[in-house]
Amino acid sequence: MKVVTREDEELLLELLNTTPVVDGERTDELGDPDAGPAWAAAHGGAGSTGEIARLRRVRAALQDVIRGAADARTLEEHVERIALRPSLRTGAVSWELRVPADERLAARALLAWMVIDERTPGRLRPCANPECCRFLHDRSNANTARWCSMALCGNRFKARRHYQRTRKAD
Repeated sequence: MKVVTREDEELLLELLNTTPVVDGERTDELGDPDAGPAWAAAHGGAGSTGEIARLRRVRAALQDVIRGAADARTLEEHVERIALRPSLRTGAVSWELRVPADERLAARALLAWMVIDERTPGRLRPCANPECCRFLHDRSNANTARWCSMALCGNRFKARRHYQRTRKAD
């Protein structure tokens, strides 16, 4: 009876990370008239204007909730539009997502967030680098991951901290 797949969890994380900081400026990959539809199409969507607008609204709301800047109740307007329909196939219950086509990607991301938040609270979080706008989903046993990526943020942050420590020693 799986409603949310690993693919949905990856979709959620990739959606959250469509506002990276590039050259010190926060960007919006979904805001680009070519990249936004291409991103949606690559994730199984149509790339329509309505779909991109819905994704951007849901993304902003989810980012605020995950950062603690907003209460989860702010997602209510998006969640109430999601309908799951059960069906019995080969002796097992399966669930069919029922939403308009241009809301499907956003609904999958919202469902993934709800499952992750319920199953493993606090494991979907912002990167510890204050200059980064990305998120990570910590799947480690120890729940100690801090960086969206060691290559992007972890090594840079650690190198900067080391440089500051050695500079103070001089």
